[in-house]
Amino acid sequence: MIYVTGDIHGNPERLSNENFPEQKEMSRNDYVVILGDFGLVWNKDTESRHEKHWLDWLEERPFTTLFVDGNHENFDRLNAYPEEEWQGGLVHKIRPHVIHLMRGGVFTLDAVKVFAFGGAPSHDIMGLASREELQENYAAGILDPEDPKFRKKKAMLKQENKYFYVRPFRIKGESWWPQELASEEEKERGLANLKAHGFKVDLIFSHEAPESVVALGWGGRFKPSTQSLYLEEVRSKTKYIAWLFGHYHENRKITDKELVVYEQIVRVW
Repeated sequence: MIYVTGDIHGNPERLSNENFPEQKEMSRNDYVVILGDFGLVWNKDTESRHEKHWLDWLEERPFTTLFVDGNHENFDRLNAYPEEEWQGGLVHKIRPHVIHLMRGGVFTLDAVKVFAFGGAPSHDIMGLASREELQENYAAGILDPEDPKFRKKKAMLKQENKYFYVRPFRIKGESWWPQELASEEEKERGLANLKAHGFKVDLIFSHEAPESVVALGWGGRFKPSTQSLYLEEVRSKTKYIAWLFGHYHENRKITDKELVVYEQIVRVW
């Protein structure tokens, strides 16, 4: 069995016995896939008490937890885990049965071929920029600790947020990492692995969606990104049964083959 759910942002309580009773019939050879924004590898330097509690809790579940990365992950820590080959692709094992599916892999899960590709641009950043300015300059809402004016900018935003209205911002290396967007190497690896499988898989799991799906589902609200455009290339070249993605905090069917998933837990195989 393969189930999927959307962003958990460091809180996997929806996978408890009470909320997800189906797990009583599951084993380690069954999977729950989290479609990005896993958030349990987030603390700046080391695993926090909160992370340890919930990672150990997930490890005790009867199933195997898999996740693609989202945009809200600590990529410095996540990518520091040793790379391993598992079920045909590269992974980071956070626990023996809590596994990060690295970008561009084609994995065989109980004879089901799955292409996994995490990452997405953060839509919830504004910082010192207006929304229009941010559309033109992606980094406008990111504060860099190495910037000589970092402290002044941070204090300004904190004051503004306190007395007026919230203008979200991120700090590079603390709450935002440039690796949220795929590298050229990761994109090339993904296309090469798909080519090796004849550009045919059963399922695709990602955090971001292909550009045409974003445009259809959200009517031009979000500007095309290098991530959505790459996934559009994957979509145009690959035959698949279903594509499931997170990121947008909604549960709905966009097309007959593409679904956005958030709190729901959906069986897909």
